[in-house]
Amino acid sequence: MSVAIVRTVAELRVIVADWRRQGMKVAVVPTMGALHAGHLSLVRAALAEADRVIVTLFVNPKQFNNAADLAAYPRTEHEDAAKLAPTGADVLYAPDAGEIYPDGFATTVSVGGVSEGLCGAYRPGHFDGVATVVAKLFLQTGADLAFFGEKDFQQLHVVRRMARDLDIPITVVGCPTVRETDGLAMSSRNVRLSLAEREVAPRLASTLLEAAKKLSGGAPVDQTLAEARTAILTAGFKQVEYLELRAEEDLLPLQNLDRPARLLVAAWLGETRLIDNFKVPPAAVPRARARFRPAA
Repeated sequence: MSVAIVRTVAELRVIVADWRRQGMKVAVVPTMGALHAGHLSLVRAALAEADRVIVTLFVNPKQFNNAADLAAYPRTEHEDAAKLAPTGADVLYAPDAGEIYPDGFATTVSVGGVSEGLCGAYRPGHFDGVATVVAKLFLQTGADLAFFGEKDFQQLHVVRRMARDLDIPITVVGCPTVRETDGLAMSSRNVRLSLAEREVAPRLASTLLEAAKKLSGGAPVDQTLAEARTAILTAGFKQVEYLELRAEEDLLPLQNLDRPARLLVAAWLGETRLIDNFKVPPAAVPRARARFRPAA
């Protein structure tokens, strides 16, 4: 069993048009390759909801604000195709840069609001690159559904807002973060960690989870975040770029846990930048006991 590899928009559209004539529902799973179990879980989720599934593989230069980071990003198309084959995915769309950004390309999609702060503050231009390439992939594939992991929670918001604002007829589905057995969120960047760093890396998730539980239990936001930041640095991380509590629905910063929220973090372990997030439900408000009233 193998997955069909498509390189051009023209070829892809011929395939999708045939699926459309047969009345099929189409899903897309956008990736930059170096596939792991988290990506494959998105493919399985897509296969459960659609008749045909396209996985895209494109290392997008426009979303890297660091040339060294772009150069170091793993490129493993052959291995990725082999991993996809058993899943039942129908097409691996793997265009080159010229197919996505042909000569004279001069358009940028920029999303305000949800792109501000968090990763947007530390990676200038990153979300412009994400929104631009994802808009193109949505239009090139013509998919009905798109599947993204919740690990990149701000990215999920940016993509949803972009599709909504541009009236692209697609439903963006967020899927739970897939973790290693020790809790570390799966990421293509994890391969950069040294053996010693890999031992430390799960402390990011465990510290975040502990802080989320404290916040849900009514602990003060500022104090809890300060303690968690200290714990991350003490564990061996070099820098905490951000550690914030944001509203789950619109990513607005929260000083009080008065609605469903996410605790989001980005931290550097050696030369590797790791991100993660956990849900933080508001503390349950106990019901007042009904007073006993004797019958008249």
